[in-house]
Amino acid sequence: MHRAAAMPRVRSVPRLPRAAVWALALLALLVAGALWLRDSSLVSVQKVTVVGLTGPEAPRVTRQLEDAARDMTTLHVRGDQLRSVVEPYPVVKDLRVSTDFPHGLKITVVENTPVAAISVGDDRTPVSADGKLLRGADQRQLPIVPLRVAPGGNTIVDATARHAIAALAAAPTALRARVERASTTREGGLTLKLRNGPDLRFGGADRLAAKWAAATAVLASSASAGATYLDLRYPERPAAGGLEDPATQRDPEAVNSADPTQPTPTPGATAPVTP
Repeated sequence: MHRAAAMPRVRSVPRLPRAAVWALALLALLVAGALWLRDSSLVSVQKVTVVGLTGPEAPRVTRQLEDAARDMTTLHVRGDQLRSVVEPYPVVKDLRVSTDFPHGLKITVVENTPVAAISVGDDRTPVSADGKLLRGADQRQLPIVPLRVAPGGNTIVDATARHAIAALAAAPTALRARVERASTTREGGLTLKLRNGPDLRFGGADRLAAKWAAATAVLASSASAGATYLDLRYPERPAAGGLEDPATQRDPEAVNSADPTQPTPTPGATAPVTP
């Protein structure tokens, strides 16, 4: 006779202590409650504040952000959804969101700052420092960068215009506000025309920080009074041009009446100015 095969011994699974069972049950209940509260009407967004927007598109963008935010709660803010609302508006650079529990939400819009306006005929479009067209941005008084042909995309690719935009982006804010227009010639390179001031002849779009520092210093000096342009191509040796008397910064008739033997200075000459 064959012996019956021995049955394998089944190991018993140790039971969790009752306290641990209750702890797990309580944890599951808390998680479920938190998930319910996160999206419940008890913390629904009811008051939305949108700040930082300017320009003609501001009312429309504000309204769209408010509508999107009211579908959220202060415990479950979906930033990606809010950013998708402003994606069609290049003037918006970023959003910063803060909550005021239980029903308040504040959205701070960070705008791309326009440094110039691209001009094609009578049409003007603000542009940022990186060459992005900011359609819908505030049409404030901006330096004009002329183009012969309207850009086909959302970014300026014309090299000459990009150089002018880079120079304007590097300008001190107070001086940039005085620039009326940028122009470029093969002979003189980039020139920025100041409002109630001399033209700034930059030449190339290199050493921009040094050129703006030289321009700031020379404009602040009385030695440049009456100049029609500043030659900043070599910022360590800036020169003021178009002066009546580059040697003394005085009227040439006054000089000759004081000393008739002195030759009449050549109008329009360039005088080096020490910043």
